[in-house]
Amino acid sequence: MCGRYTLTLERDDLEDRFGVTVDDSYTPRYNAAPGQKLPVITSDAPEAVQHLEWGLVPSWADDDTGGLINARAETVDEKPSFQAAYEQRRCLVPADGFYEWVETGTDGDESENGSGGKQPYRVTFEDDRPFAMAGLWERWEPDDETTQSGLDAFGGGVEGDDAADGPLETFTIITTEPNDRIADLHHRMAVILEPGSEREWLTADDPKALLEPYPDDEMCAYPVSQAVNNPANDDPVLLEPLES
Repeated sequence: MCGRYTLTLERDDLEDRFGVTVDDSYTPRYNAAPGQKLPVITSDAPEAVQHLEWGLVPSWADDDTGGLINARAETVDEKPSFQAAYEQRRCLVPADGFYEWVETGTDGDESENGSGGKQPYRVTFEDDRPFAMAGLWERWEPDDETTQSGLDAFGGGVEGDDAADGPLETFTIITTEPNDRIADLHHRMAVILEPGSEREWLTADDPKALLEPYPDDEMCAYPVSQAVNNPANDDPVLLEPLES
């Protein structure tokens, strides 16, 4: 799965890399977590970055709870929660790394970080280049008797005006089988798109062939501080390799 990631680019660099405009609300993220509003590039507005909440809520859902942070590539075009979004509402999720947790066989401080016995690793490209993860987005609108409560998965919480009544726009990240590098950390990995395939993902009639594991020959993973376990921590220090 993909439950945390980083996007540390400055605004101008993000614009240059993806050929989009980015508004003043953008800030680099060192510990992006579910329930937060995060930068995505959607199929209906591919010229600009938008900020959507991580945790997809299907348009037909009774309420806005239980947002889905990941979708399996193998069934994304079949599952009721994702089928309509796959056909009509795809997105790019810019990133330059993501976190995975590995069982260590020891007990940690569950009360502090919720991940006792697990060591976090940051996965990146060796040259730290940014990339796009394949995603889907949705718009959920409350009826007259429903209020928007937001997602609190992974402790991410709700940001800004998400508690207000009105349409809620959310996204999910698609996962696939891991490459050899990631397989040592987790049994799933985010779908990373080749740069030349990013716009195809947004526009093609059926781009499922793009949902393959990214080759591992230029990727690396290194252990980081357990401070990343707390989504309230969002600081460049989280990127530093853990001292042995």
